[in-house]
Amino acid sequence: MAESETTEPSRVRPALVVVNGASPDAAQARGDKRGAAVSFSRPELNVIFNVYGAKVAQGEWRDYAIDFTPAKAVFSIFRRASEAPLYRIEKDPALSRRQGAYAVIAATGLVLRRGHDLSRVVRVLDRALRLVGAE
Repeated sequence: MAESETTEPSRVRPALVVVNGASPDAAQARGDKRGAAVSFSRPELNVIFNVYGAKVAQGEWRDYAIDFTPAKAVFSIFRRASEAPLYRIEKDPALSRRQGAYAVIAATGLVLRRGHDLSRVVRVLDRALRLVGAE
């Protein structure tokens, strides 16, 4: 334990911090979502990890990262951890009524597919390679 830390009950920080006179539970009960981050639900993560797991088994992908911000949630796919992401799967609720909340974006910034149904959007990553040539 560091010198500045203490186990004295009078000097322990409170577990709940009240900001602007309202508790976090009260803000959530009112429906105030200012600080809430957009995230992927469990069924959405199942769809993403099914595609990701197949590509890892094939040896194409090796690492991933998940970022949650107040504006969108991003699942980044890497070939190696030290590189820029090959693909990003983004969930942006602000676009849900227009083009669809989900998008797959390549490393160059090109939007490969956008839509309302995540399983159809990530299908662009699961395409099998076809041989082109004379038979």
